[in-house]
Amino acid sequence: MLDISDLTIEKAQKLIASKQIKALELTDAYFKRAVKLNPIINSFITITGDAARDQAKKIDDLIANKQPISPLAGIPIGIKDIFSTKGIKTTAASKVLEDYIPPYDATVVTKLKDANAVILGKTNLDAWAHGASGENSDFGAAKNPYDLERVPGGSSSGSASATAANQVLAATSTDTGGSTRQPASFCNVVGLKPTYGRVSRYGTVAMASSLDTMGHITKTIYDNALMLNTTAGYDPMDATSSTKKSEDYTKDIEKVPKGLKLGLPKEYIDGLDDKIKNVITSAAKKLEKLGVKIVEVSLPYTKYGVATYYIIQPAEVSSNLARYDGIRYGNKRDAFGPEAKRRIILGTFTLSAGYYDAYYLKAMKVRRLIRDDFINAFKEVDALICPVSPTLPFKLGEKASDPLSMYLADIYTVNINLAGVPALTVPAGFVDDPSTSSGQVLPVGMQIIGPDFSEKLLYQIGYAYEQETKWYETKPKL
Repeated sequence: MLDISDLTIEKAQKLIASKQIKALELTDAYFKRAVKLNPIINSFITITGDAARDQAKKIDDLIANKQPISPLAGIPIGIKDIFSTKGIKTTAASKVLEDYIPPYDATVVTKLKDANAVILGKTNLDAWAHGASGENSDFGAAKNPYDLERVPGGSSSGSASATAANQVLAATSTDTGGSTRQPASFCNVVGLKPTYGRVSRYGTVAMASSLDTMGHITKTIYDNALMLNTTAGYDPMDATSSTKKSEDYTKDIEKVPKGLKLGLPKEYIDGLDDKIKNVITSAAKKLEKLGVKIVEVSLPYTKYGVATYYIIQPAEVSSNLARYDGIRYGNKRDAFGPEAKRRIILGTFTLSAGYYDAYYLKAMKVRRLIRDDFINAFKEVDALICPVSPTLPFKLGEKASDPLSMYLADIYTVNINLAGVPALTVPAGFVDDPSTSSGQVLPVGMQIIGPDFSEKLLYQIGYAYEQETKWYETKPKL
């Protein structure tokens, strides 16, 4: 029987291309594990077994006929259930869209299909991508494979937990304020928030249109670069899509530029939990041993990030959710959950007459200052490193009744979205926690942040660190 526990996209593709395994065999192995673990982890809303098998058979036929295949051909992946998938239910984890089946694919899905990736199902998330825990899903919370009593992070909760639990080899994600990076950190996997406009937003249920980015979650840095090779690029269907040519992100991934200088923002370290600070400090020392210079930098407007984000984001949420009126498709508005209603109310208030200038307009001005923080920092250093989350993965229900506490979980991630720059989360170590029921240690991730369109550099830094530490080899005990 095929052992999928240590497979990566890179390894699996070599096995398929060399005919050591069939794509159908690989798909069946992941399908069986997805079905077996889903009642435990709840990482999928929909599992598409028959369609996945049909796709895998087509790939085996291509190989049998000696046709060229892409690096993602035959690779079982999950699609966050906020990306439109033609003929497959797309719910955004909300009862409003409980039975909605789109007539078209999101651009990211089209590109993955063209690369012959195998879509195994639609992964769970906080409804409408509103959340940092996965608990806001109308279809039940996803759980962290490293401790089933804890959250996997959000909003891309199912994408992270499914990848960490070997239910898929990779999954798509979105990141509006940390929704890729935080769950990647909580689940010991790699997550990319690309530069705004690097990957098309077309066909994805919009949360906050000036902040939304389309990312992905994988086990390793190389696998993540393979995914971006497929999804990146200009799309005329997305007015915010960049015309800047994308690169081969896997090329020279093992080469770290000489004389690299990385900044450690003091605002991201001051007051940080000691256990997490020790992990980040240790990671910085490891990078120094690899020849990288670490210097302290300052991002003085960091303290305004959460307040700024939670003015701009709900305003755009309230506008985007206005289209779900239950007339053309979907259920009526009373099917919205508490968090969606909260953000609609906050956003509508922010944009209302008499308050627009006081709140939204002022927040947009502060957003510019936050972006300038990063631009100025990148004049001194090539990239930044910092923690992803101020806490370890928290327990299910711990913050559910305290929205403000939940919002503050985004304190180290939202500024990157406000600035529009790319950030990569890499596994950075594990921390003991006496309250962990399973006796397992809990993952901690590190962000690597770069200037606009510096994804290749982020991968090179991340790859060097990953190969030195190999934290991704520590698996959850399910």
